[in-house]
Amino acid sequence: MAENVNLIKIEAIVREEAYQDVKDALSEIGVNGITVYQVVGCGVQRGMVEYVRGNKVDVQVLPKVKFEIVVSSEEWEEKAIETIKKAAFTGNPGDGKIFSYYIRQAVKIRTGETGYDAVQSPQDD
Repeated sequence: MAENVNLIKIEAIVREEAYQDVKDALSEIGVNGITVYQVVGCGVQRGMVEYVRGNKVDVQVLPKVKFEIVVSSEEWEEKAIETIKKAAFTGNPGDGKIFSYYIRQAVKIRTGETGYDAVQSPQDD
């Protein structure tokens, strides 16, 4: 296939409760190859304050879900990012962040396929 295709990796870090909505929304637009991690972290607000049994507890990091997706064009990058934004949006601090960047190399270990073929072949690993 086309080796000159620019593969783009999208990383989205969202609230735990947005997991199913984001996963379903990506599936609806035809994005099926995803990797998901349970992570913890904080943004510029440095966590939050909770009260446990009347005592103030400063929570430094919060549980989040991280999605990793590889797409084969800037068009798909835009579609996936917009889909994640809509599915994960609450309007409150902590909704998350989305990052995207170009991939220099992709190799499917089993077959040795590279580039586009490594991420788009019909029989996925």
